[in-house]
Order: sequence, then structure tokens, then C-alpha cells
Amino acid sequence: MASISSLGIGSGMDLNGLVDQLESAERQQLTPIVQQQKSYQAQISAFGRLESALDKFQQAAATLNDADSFRSVKSNMSGDAMTATVGTKAVAGTYDIAVTELAQAHSLASSGVSDKTEKLGAGNLSIQVGDEKIDIDISEGKSSLASIRDAINAKEGGVTASIINDGGSEPYRLVLTSKNTGVDSKMTVAASGNPRLEALLIHNESNSTMEQTVAPKNAALTVNGIAITSQSNRVEEAIQGVTLNLDKVTGTGEKERLTVSQDSEAITKNVQDFVDAYNTLQKTMDGLTSYDKKSGVAGQLLGDSTMRGVESRLRNVMGNPLDGDGLKRLFDVGIELKLDGKLEVDSEKLEALVAESPESLSRFFGGNDTQDGFSDILETTVKTMLDEGGLLSNATSGLEKRIEGLGDRYSRTEERIDATVARYRKQFAQMDTLVAQMNSTMSYLGQQFDAMNAQLGRK
Repeated sequence: MASISSLGIGSGMDLNGLVDQLESAERQQLTPIVQQQKSYQAQISAFGRLESALDKFQQAAATLNDADSFRSVKSNMSGDAMTATVGTKAVAGTYDIAVTELAQAHSLASSGVSDKTEKLGAGNLSIQVGDEKIDIDISEGKSSLASIRDAINAKEGGVTASIINDGGSEPYRLVLTSKNTGVDSKMTVAASGNPRLEALLIHNESNSTMEQTVAPKNAALTVNGIAITSQSNRVEEAIQGVTLNLDKVTGTGEKERLTVSQDSEAITKNVQDFVDAYNTLQKTMDGLTSYDKKSGVAGQLLGDSTMRGVESRLRNVMGNPLDGDGLKRLFDVGIELKLDGKLEVDSEKLEALVAESPESLSRFFGGNDTQDGFSDILETTVKTMLDEGGLLSNATSGLEKRIEGLGDRYSRTEERIDATVARYRKQFAQMDTLVAQMNSTMSYLGQQFDAMNAQLGRK
């Protein structure tokens, strides 16, 4: 390093600057490699944007491939005694509903004790709720009301236990409550092995030391005059495809009206979402293959064979008619292809089809047992582009391999440049030394001539 730092001292020339200029010139060989790497990276990024747009388009097509999306219904409830959730299996109609009873969970309370931590003595406790039996062994050390509560809850069965304070002289009472509602939530409680426990925790049909604070009840309602009972206040399938959540009893003789109707807006929105997703995809593809004559700027995938393959496959699917009877083309369902390549919805045509024949619309997109629909064909086509080993995956993998190859080429070129610059430095160092020696010899000879002239009296 010492010879490098002193380069040029012997000759008086700026050899370090000259070497830097030569190195800069040599490193120009790396510029096209870096530019090519950036170009490939830009193409990979472009394929990523294309993949994202294709994926969203595929999801929109998949929605239309679901027959239930064409059976969308909506509901309206006239009162506040209940709410209704409707599914795709619900049938349009009007239902008058009256709620006469809400379902209740069984609840029992023991008599009171003065201290909830006082030990009551060892024994056994058994709680039967429905088909479930909960058995608890009570030890002397864990026989307080609080300990018994904790032991019941630790079983994580169909009963929860809590302690209330009623403010009396013996205020602490153990309360047992079934987790489920309905008559099947009825509990029987048996304590044994300890008279004090038996005095607190017994409940059956013939004997009870516990107070029944809430009786178990089923929900009771009528739907269009038909009586219905339910263990829960969540009533499923009393009306096909509808779940009722009961909140309170309706007034005597009063009814609430549930109206279920086709949700045409939801169906047309799904179709519009599909059109919007395609137009977004088309805009993305246009941007990736564009060319601006004024600026000379081209899209990253202009002229790319993979991009052409994607466009060609999509054109085939969007333009080819379906086989069989019924609706065959997008135009038939109110979707028109414009001159600019975008899709546009004919609202009147689509809404009429939704109102009059939603099933035919469903068959067009989703097909049937013997024939693929438009969405089936489209999904299969897009899948060949997006899946591992598909068009985009192969194109991206190829670009990544090219980038890797350019990285190796960059390293080899850089090593060659470093070796060339090192050779330049060595040669300049040798030249610098030689020039320094020559300058020293010239200086010596000059001194000798000056001395001779002085001796000879020459000026």
C-alpha cells in the first residue's frame, strides 16, 4: 500500500488520478450488466402487478361460480321482539310470528351461610344436567362455599357456579345455573357424606334444600299460526333458511312480520364487481404493454411473449360462446365488450334477467352437472397462469435465473477489472521509479558538469 500512496512522487505526475480515470473507464463494462439486471427486476415487478390483478379477477369470477350468489335474499322485520338472519336457502315470502315464551336456563340457589370461606366438611356432590353428570369429591380442606364453587367451575361442564350476597344474616348463597336454556337444562343436585352439605345442596322432584330461582323453559312461538317450541332462543329452520333470535315476548294477540325477498341488488353487484375486476385487469395490462411515442417510454412487458399469451387466452374465453342451450355469451347477460377493450354492464338487461330468470344467469356462470359455465372455464384458464409451473411462474423463474447469471457475470467482470487496475498501478509504479532514477541521474550529471565548468573557469 505504501507504493500506491506514493505513486507519482518520483515522476511528479498525477499517476493516482490517471489510474482512477482508467479504473472508471474499465468499470463502464459493469453498466450494461446493472442496467440489464434492473430491466429484469422491473419485468418481475410487472408480472407481480399482473398476477395481483389476475388473482382479483379470478376471485370475482369465483363468486359468480357459486350458485348461492344468485339466490341472495334480504329480510325485513316489522318489530323488535326478534331479529332474523336469512341464508341462501330461504324462500321469499311473508311470515307472521308471535313469541309467547322465551327459553330460560335452570337456576338454583342454596340457603345462606355467614362465611363463604368457612369449611363445611368433607363429602360428595353430584349434579345431573340433561345427559351429563358432574361428580365432585369435597375434601375437608376445600369444603367452603367458595371452594365448592371453584370445584364445579373447574369441571367446565354444563353448569356454572357463583356466589351471591343477599344482604341477610347469612348472606352467602351458592347459585348453580345451566349453561344451556330449555327444559333439557333442568338440574338435579345430590350431596352426601355430610349432613351440612345435604342441608345446603339437595334438589330433586321429591326433596329440595335449594331454591329454584329460574325454572327451565323452552321458547314458544307461532309462525303463520303454527306452534313451535325450541330449547334455545336461537331458533333455526322453523322457517326454511332463516334463523330467528328471540329477544322478548310479543304482546298479547300481537305478531311481528318477517318479509323475505330476493336481493336483486346483491346479485347485480356481484356481476358489476366481476366487470370492474376485468376492467382493472385490462387497465393493468394496457399499462404494462403501452408505448409513448413522445417520451419513448415503453411498458415493462411490451412485446413480451408471456404477456401476449395471457392476453390471447383471456380473449378466447371472453369471446367464445358456451356450448349447449340457454345463455351463451356475456352479451346475453347484459355485459358488453367496448371498443377500448373494457366491459360495460347494460343495467336494464341485467336487472330484467335477475328479476325474471336468476337461475339461467346462475347456469351461465356456474354451469350444471354436465356442462361447465363461463366462470368454470375462466377460472381454469386463469389457474394455468397463476399456479406454480404456470405462465407467470415460469416467466418469473426465467427472469430470476437470468438475474442470477448476470450477478455471476458482474462478479467475474469486477474481478477482471480489479486485476487490470492492479496491473496499471504496478506498471505506473515501475515507471515512476524509473523516471525518479533518471531524474536523479540527470541531476547528478548536471552537478558534475557544473563542477567541471567551475574548475575550467567556464561560465
